[in-house]
Amino acid sequence: MVKVNGNYKSLKQNYLFANIAKKLSDYVEANPTAKIIKMGIGDVTQPLPKVVIDALVNASKEMGVKETFRGYAPDEQGYAFLKSKIADYYKNNSNVELSDREIFVSDGAKSDVANFTDLFSNDNTIIIPDPVYPVYMDSNLMLGRKIQLINGNDINGFLPMPTENLDGDIIYLCSPNNPTGAVYTKEQLQQWVDFAIDHNAIILFDAAYEAFIADPDLPRSIYEIPNAKKCAVEFCSLSKTAGFTGTRCGYTIVPESLMADGESLNKMWMRRQTTKFNGTAYIIQRAAEAVFTDEGLKACRTIIDYYRANAKIMTDTMSKLRIWHTGGFNSPYVWIKCGMDSWEYFDALLNDINVVGTPGSGFGRCGAGYFRLTAFNTTENTIEAMDRFSKLFK
Repeated sequence: MVKVNGNYKSLKQNYLFANIAKKLSDYVEANPTAKIIKMGIGDVTQPLPKVVIDALVNASKEMGVKETFRGYAPDEQGYAFLKSKIADYYKNNSNVELSDREIFVSDGAKSDVANFTDLFSNDNTIIIPDPVYPVYMDSNLMLGRKIQLINGNDINGFLPMPTENLDGDIIYLCSPNNPTGAVYTKEQLQQWVDFAIDHNAIILFDAAYEAFIADPDLPRSIYEIPNAKKCAVEFCSLSKTAGFTGTRCGYTIVPESLMADGESLNKMWMRRQTTKFNGTAYIIQRAAEAVFTDEGLKACRTIIDYYRANAKIMTDTMSKLRIWHTGGFNSPYVWIKCGMDSWEYFDALLNDINVVGTPGSGFGRCGAGYFRLTAFNTTENTIEAMDRFSKLFK
């Protein structure tokens, strides 16, 4: 008789955003003429830059010509032309030196964040901030691991720090944070790096939103912190940096100096990926390469500035309405205190002003009473949504 993984019983029946989609679908079916403004799921709305599209088209044409056709890639971990561009990006933006062997190209941060735990024994204790991106929690619940939550709240600015009684083996950090938009300073990340080294722990650092950091004093990579290469893996994605939510490309940095239990995590990840991952499509990697050109970076910054302007419209509105919030300036997310059950707040916004956000309780216990809004919409829709907020809460 076949036995299933019983740890799946520990998961909520539906993924957070599947619940939101179902509620929205039911509402639209009952109210087909309603003008819904979606500020919930963090999907981008602006098209890919022309330089990226040109690279995608040209690479596609190459695949139709015998002399330039490409089959299996020489390396599942990414073509050299893309990895060298990523290394240059780190050098120019964070003054971080990376070798090509430390860069692993993938289809996005979500899958790598979940899959990297393949490298660790299931008897490790996992430290996860709450509220949290659901993948951190769910991917470890699937393996039956012990999870220790550390609380984020309005007192610590939703940036929990290590304490004397904290003990664990694998630490998840996300900065800028999803869902709260809060960003760790260099001094705060140094405390986490020191803690990880002192406790022989590994930090899994999600930097998917690093391109939104506007404050030059804030770190965009954990490797800006001394000794971080001894204890941290970094995950990044082009989904928000360059609008690749429908194109799918990201990368993971695993330092060659990073060891755990006497083993090289770089070599272990290489072995895992060559067995379980087919690699990212050539045409997608050419498109990603174009992102890191001067023209591509300029175009992407223009789009990010567009979303930043939306975020400012949102934070200005919340300030005017005297609604407590964090995020926005260095993040596409604005995290607000709603003062009631998060799902009731979701229903109220949907029914009263036809605005969709994300209930904070969907991100964990400490998200109860909070709500996430995203800047990934058009400016026109953002202005209208905030006008509706103002009329509702005036």
